[in-house]
Amino acid sequence: MSAQKGSAFLLKIGADGDASEYRTVAGLRTTQLSISGDAVVVTHKQSGGWRDLLSGAGSRHVSVSAAGIFLGSEAEGAIRAHALAGTVAPYELSFEDGEKLRGQFLVQRLDYAGDFNGERNYTLQLESSGAVVPA
Repeated sequence: MSAQKGSAFLLKIGADGDASEYRTVAGLRTTQLSISGDAVVVTHKQSGGWRDLLSGAGSRHVSVSAAGIFLGSEAEGAIRAHALAGTVAPYELSFEDGEKLRGQFLVQRLDYAGDFNGERNYTLQLESSGAVVPA
């Protein structure tokens, strides 16, 4: 496996809520993906003092955070609309090697900021709803 450019790690949103066409969220400088799962502990007296976990149990979720410069793109407008409405929408994460992950996400947080002598920027936090799968 070779190293990959961070600039090629892209966040995309389904065009008009459509999961067949995606638009890149413009202006992002950083993107982060976290995959988490809840452990179901099934330790018992015969475990020999070691913790046992139940494979395939518990819930899994994906969190995505990103930050960038506000450019006023259609994708940014769609994210803001979903944040205000509290709706779930299709998103895609793509990597330089061609790998893609797709799923439904809720905008958990969207922040805007700007200094008087600098650019307007934003940060966002997405949380998965349902399965996130390779595309």
